[in-house]
Amino acid sequence: MARHRRGAAALAAGLLLTGCGGASGTGGDEGKGSGSPPPSAARSTATPSSAALPSSLTSQRLDWHRCKATDSSPAPGDTWRCAALKVPLDWSDPGGRTIGLALVRARATGGDRIGSLLFNFGGPGASGVSAMPYFEPSVSALHERYDLVGWDPRGAGASEGVRCRGDRDIEAAEAVDATPDTPAEERAYLQDAADFGEGCRKAAGPLLAHVSTTDTARDMDLMRQVLGDQKLHYFGMSYGTELGGVYAHLFPRRTGRLVLDAVVDPTADAVGHAENQARGFQRALDDYFASTGQDPARGARKTAALLKRLDTAPLPTSSGRKLTQSLAVTGIILPLYSESSWPRLTDALKSAEDGDGSQLLALADEYDDRDASGHYSTVSHSQRAISCLDERQRPTPARTKARLARFERISPVFGDFLGWDTAGWCHDWPVPGQYDTPEVAAPGAAPILLIGNTGDPATPYEGAHRMAEELGRGVGVELTWKGEGHGAYGRGSDCVDSTVNAYLLNGSVPKDGKVCGS
Repeated sequence: MARHRRGAAALAAGLLLTGCGGASGTGGDEGKGSGSPPPSAARSTATPSSAALPSSLTSQRLDWHRCKATDSSPAPGDTWRCAALKVPLDWSDPGGRTIGLALVRARATGGDRIGSLLFNFGGPGASGVSAMPYFEPSVSALHERYDLVGWDPRGAGASEGVRCRGDRDIEAAEAVDATPDTPAEERAYLQDAADFGEGCRKAAGPLLAHVSTTDTARDMDLMRQVLGDQKLHYFGMSYGTELGGVYAHLFPRRTGRLVLDAVVDPTADAVGHAENQARGFQRALDDYFASTGQDPARGARKTAALLKRLDTAPLPTSSGRKLTQSLAVTGIILPLYSESSWPRLTDALKSAEDGDGSQLLALADEYDDRDASGHYSTVSHSQRAISCLDERQRPTPARTKARLARFERISPVFGDFLGWDTAGWCHDWPVPGQYDTPEVAAPGAAPILLIGNTGDPATPYEGAHRMAEELGRGVGVELTWKGEGHGAYGRGSDCVDSTVNAYLLNGSVPKDGKVCGS
């Protein structure tokens, strides 16, 4: 259940995939009217630290061209253009080997343009190239004055995306028990984790040591320069909030208007993240049961009993595949990301109680980005590669088992899975992690708007307050929405949306601690 720990961007997970071609190079000079600044303009924003970068990076002229369609979906409309940005593979050697990052952009639709607004949809590893065109209707008010920019972070999507195992091996791994009860199951679980890491090492090579959040934050600052912006304006969701905090720490004087929605707790280590998510998903499940008139405690006991039965007796489905215990948990988790999906959870749980696992399996496949032909996306591969490079903590199976009782007290439904995840997620990973918790202190940065949703399952709302404390006095400004689902902006709250729009469009900083909702 590791892919849930950081809070993947469920918003992006259901979007059709749209490609911009490979990102292995940057192409030639851009066409007339592409809007990128001349090299002199890009250089004019350089600071002493960025001036050390070679001009081949800082003076890039991006080749903005019509995006190419993939086999599975059409290219975005005429307003969108794609390009590739060269960045150093290793930021400690900026003059060495480069890799390409895939970008997508739509120019501001109105007058009085502010600049570029970069979006990260979470994961880590979610594709901004795929998501950005489909998210545009939700941010049309912002599009009037901003160029909307999405990109695939290094190691994801078309930016040297990591794929650690094939579709057949992914499906075969569904049979591995993610909550082992015997020594044999424990060995199989840990061996599967080690095999996944080895597959990543073979597939990614040297890149595997250079896909960290810090690497991506530095990529963002080069992106800012090449796009011609003196300040970085940014909208980060879920894991994208951690990325935004790391950027603000590294480049506090270059932060412009940053919105961090569904904020990751920067004070939590790997185990702390798992505990936070166990708490958040259980809270959301309890809210779901209450909304249907059920006693939450009784609903949780019934669901936990269903999962226990599935541990030894997976359910049949209409596809011929079996609904395992782990797939059932994934299927339960997906609809908790959006209150509008709660009726699907009701139907799926009822069908499972009646002996048919088809609906829960369909929900799990939707989360895992598995299509009807059995092909899986690589988002979870990128997520694991990025987070295991970030996280230094490697809990042993013995320490994990000692904590399981605590996890189960936090969540009788999800605790066991997220507890075991702390042992398996980065077990025997080929490269060491970089830190226990990210550094996000940003003294001197402009005010950053932090949005917490009281019903958020993946990034519990307490994370916004902890991020504010870590950013420093006068930097983090908290906005709370009393709602449900993952994230707050675009979820139907006029209060949230108007507050965010006023901040991004006019620089209007709300009163710290503002609350939206009843």
